[in-house]
Amino acid sequence: MSLDRWRRLLPALWAGWLLCVALLATPAPFAMLAGADAGRVVGRMFTQEAYTALALGVLLLVLERVAARRSALHGQGSQFSLGMALALGTLFCTVAGYFALQPLMATARAGQGSLSFGQLHGISVLFFGLKLLLVLWLAWRNSQAAEPVSPRPFS
Repeated sequence: MSLDRWRRLLPALWAGWLLCVALLATPAPFAMLAGADAGRVVGRMFTQEAYTALALGVLLLVLERVAARRSALHGQGSQFSLGMALALGTLFCTVAGYFALQPLMATARAGQGSLSFGQLHGISVLFFGLKLLLVLWLAWRNSQAAEPVSPRPFS
């Protein structure tokens, strides 16, 4: 599979992953388990999601960079593209929304810090939602850039 096809496919798969986490996997433990247990299960899911997001964000940044460079060499744009900006945005949302806020949330649970756990959780949800929107935008944008597929004869 070509790099360009991966650049088009990965954001759509990532968007599906994020929607599944947000709409299915996160609410289910709270419907079935006690609050503390559900929080631990969901916390583990978000840990896995954050590391997956780092890997996918970096991979998409590289793929977008290759595509931008190719376009720039053909005189069709800059070496810094909107796709690269969207991929960088997803990385920022992941780092800020999970890796920066997670230690603060643990501190807030202990009754320390200037913001409450609920406030930090709200900020974290905003970063997750923004990341989802950026990934959806990247998926939509890359699907629009698809080259028409010419029919191949049967061999």
